[in-house]
Amino acid sequence: MTGWVLHVDLDQFIAAVEVLRRPELAGRPVVVGGRGDPTERGVVATASYEARAFGVGSGMPLRVAARRCPDAVFLPVDHPAYDAASARVMATLRELTWGGAPVVVEVLGWDEAFVAADPPAALGSDPQPVADRARAAVLEATGLHSSVGIGDNKLRAKIATDLGKPRGTFRLTADTWLPVMGERPTDALWGVGRKTAARLGDLGLTTVAELAAADPDELAAAFGPRTGPWLGRLGRGVDASPVDATPWVPRAHGRETTFQVDLDDWERIAEEVRTLTRRVAADIDAEGRPAARVGLKVRFVPFTTVTRSLTLPVPTADPAALADAAVSLLARVDRTRAVRLLGVRLEMVPPPDGYPR
Repeated sequence: MTGWVLHVDLDQFIAAVEVLRRPELAGRPVVVGGRGDPTERGVVATASYEARAFGVGSGMPLRVAARRCPDAVFLPVDHPAYDAASARVMATLRELTWGGAPVVVEVLGWDEAFVAADPPAALGSDPQPVADRARAAVLEATGLHSSVGIGDNKLRAKIATDLGKPRGTFRLTADTWLPVMGERPTDALWGVGRKTAARLGDLGLTTVAELAAADPDELAAAFGPRTGPWLGRLGRGVDASPVDATPWVPRAHGRETTFQVDLDDWERIAEEVRTLTRRVAADIDAEGRPAARVGLKVRFVPFTTVTRSLTLPVPTADPAALADAAVSLLARVDRTRAVRLLGVRLEMVPPPDGYPR
C-alpha cells in the first residue's frame, strides 16, 4: 500500500478557461479546436459539457462537431492561456498541507495531478477533508472547478475521478474495487485502450473481473512476460508506484500541420517538412539536448496515416541537417497521393543522469 492518494482533475479544463475569459458563454455549448473555424480542417481539443450532450468529443473533426451542434460557439486553441491556468492550479495544489505537512504533487498534464501526503497518509485516516480543501482551494485561486478521486493507490485514485465528475469526489479502494469496477469493460482501466481491450476480448476477457481472475501464464503468453502480468495487476487494481514530484523530462518534441488545401506538389511538401523541422529544432534547442532520431508523419487523402523514422549516425541539433534527414524520409512514402497533414518528431538523447523513473 502507498497510503491515501488524491487525483485532482479539472472539469472541462480548456473550455472552462475560455468561459472564464468570456463569462457570457457560461451555459452555452463551447467547442475549442484548430483556429476556431468549423469550416476549416481541424479537430476538437475539448468541448464543454453542454456541447458533449450533442455528441461532440475530443479528436472529432470540427466540421462534424458543427453538424452535431450547429449552435455551438467555436474558439481557437490558445496554448499560452492554458499553460498559465495550469501553472496556477499546480501552484495552488503545492500549497496544500496534509496532516500539517506539505504535500507531494505529481503533475500529469495541463489539467490533472496526483496529490499525497509525505510521508503517506495512513489508510485509517479520512482523506475526504483534504479532497474537499483541494477542490475549494483550486476554485478560489483560479475560478476553475475540479473533481477528485480518492484511492489507496494511484491507479484507483485516477479511475475514481471519472466516477466523481463533475465537481465531485469518489473513493475507490481494494474493498470496493470489484464491486464498483468488476462488470465494467476492460478499457475502463487506465492504460487499457481499445486495441488492447480487443485482444483481451479474443481471450474471452471482456470485463475487469474476468481480467482480474485471468491466468497470469495465459496473459504472459499473449502479451509478453512484462505486459501480461501488468495487465493482470491492472485488473485487480494493484499499483505500488509512489506519488513522485520529479518534473517530467520530455524524450522528444514534435509538431504537425493540417493543410486546408491538399498538397500534391512534392517540392512544396518538402519545403513544408523543412519548415516544421526548423520549428521542432528550436524546441529541442531549448531543452539543450540534440536529436538522435527523426520521425516523419504523413496523412494522405482521405485519412490514411503513415510514419517513417531514422536514427541519425551522430546526434545533432543543427536545423539544416535535421531538415535534410526529415526530407529524406519522403522517399519512403507513396508520392502518388495528395497530402493533408505533415508532422515531424525529433527524439533527443537522454539527459546526463538519464530519465527519471
